[in-house]
Amino acid sequence: MECPHLGSSVCIAPASARFPQGSPSSWCCSVCRSNKSPWVCLTCSSVHCGRYVNGHAKKHYEDAQIPLTNHKKTEKQEKVQHTVCMDCSSYSTYCYRCDDFVVNDTKLGLVQKVREHLQNLENSAFTADRHRKRKLLENSSLNSKLLKVNGSTNALCATGLRNLGNTCFMNAILQSLSNIQQFCCYFKELPAVELRNGKTAGRRTYHTRSQGDNNVSLVEEFRKTLCALWQGSQTAFSPESLFYVVWKIMPNFRGYQQQDAHEFMRYLLDHLHLELQGGFNGVSRSVILQENSGLSASNKCCINGASTVVTAIFGGILQNEVNCLICGTESRKFDPFLDLSLDIPSQFRNKRTKNQENGPMCTLRDCLRSFTDLEELDETELYMCHKCKKKQKSTKKFWIQKLPKVLCLHLKRFHWTEYLRNKVDTYVEFPLRDLDMKCYLLEPENSGPESCLYDLAAVVVHHGSGVGSGHYTAYATHEGRWFHFNDSTVTLTDEETVVKAKAYILFYVDRQAKSGSDKL
Repeated sequence: MECPHLGSSVCIAPASARFPQGSPSSWCCSVCRSNKSPWVCLTCSSVHCGRYVNGHAKKHYEDAQIPLTNHKKTEKQEKVQHTVCMDCSSYSTYCYRCDDFVVNDTKLGLVQKVREHLQNLENSAFTADRHRKRKLLENSSLNSKLLKVNGSTNALCATGLRNLGNTCFMNAILQSLSNIQQFCCYFKELPAVELRNGKTAGRRTYHTRSQGDNNVSLVEEFRKTLCALWQGSQTAFSPESLFYVVWKIMPNFRGYQQQDAHEFMRYLLDHLHLELQGGFNGVSRSVILQENSGLSASNKCCINGASTVVTAIFGGILQNEVNCLICGTESRKFDPFLDLSLDIPSQFRNKRTKNQENGPMCTLRDCLRSFTDLEELDETELYMCHKCKKKQKSTKKFWIQKLPKVLCLHLKRFHWTEYLRNKVDTYVEFPLRDLDMKCYLLEPENSGPESCLYDLAAVVVHHGSGVGSGHYTAYATHEGRWFHFNDSTVTLTDEETVVKAKAYILFYVDRQAKSGSDKL
């Protein structure tokens, strides 16, 4: 929102302000000394903890509003309000009087100056810390890319994504997609698109909705984000510029409330596909797709027009077969898909953990079988039979006519009841490798021996009870090792931990496509 209080509340100049030592993301609250969720007051530069820790940042604001007893306030005291503060991790700005996040700046751009100064402090602290860790590693027998700290193994080569305010849904999807090698490499190899004018060229800008800039590119910001991951140059990257573009072109995701990760993934892929179709700066990026030898025309699935890397990687085709139970008329329709949404069969919905013994274990194959099995449509889904000239009872069955290079499987864990959207917390067993999709094909006899085998690349997990709450994290494999991505924290993990996860979205890579991309 546009905050009217910045002029009277943002008073600090980064060059002269007395900030604490160390990296801003680990600064301690001046009251309770907690280093969780530090916020810096943009009036006096004091640091306090956020409302979900001990709430001292808000109390600092409230204490500043208490009238002075002598009633002889100077003009300066009346104007200074300690109303606006900045998150030391995500650099987002919040106004307590407006009770909302702020997207505008002062006339002198003080908010942006503080933001850049905090980021410089963070990068400097990280560089010093990294140098110290490198020295320790050189003198130890540990893996050159790993460091054991407080009993947890931190992956130095991987980069986390800062949470900008309930943006874990976005971070989990971005980290998963960054580990789909053929998809990620395509974007990283795209030429950069110059979006900024001469005044800001060469300097990173933090966009706000108040700038009124319509010249935005989702493809470009997505490319920049993927390039920032796996470089090992920073522990966490702030995807603020990408999030701004998401706000700009996907109104459903404006604000800082929790969103559904699957819904975001579909919007993201659809908008990337549309922008790639249209090109940018007069150059169609579909041309680049045609020049990429790893993405042949025979493997493209067109959704909404010309094929792009989105449909070449994630695109498959379903055959929807409907049979009238009265006259036997058969109707067939082919539908392209980017992912498959699978119901968890009702008989398994009480089994919540992998080791629970009451009843059989639900497997991913059970969910796939439920999706492709012959189903009799109920009274609310009567089929309009063209031969009978009226709606009739019918059966429906799905076949997979063409499998994608990357098979994205969404487990439908959220179901609407009369008033609520409840979560199905059932554990679903899934394979890490050798997922065989041959039995679900329309013409399995035309497929090769390994053309239907898939290996797991990434898993998105929802922790919590509801779609509008909880937290998203992701597991993904990179160069033979599994990592757990929890916003800005990335840790090395193992296969035993991954298979215990209650998967929400699974990304499987075709083994032939995987071996092909390894050769490129």
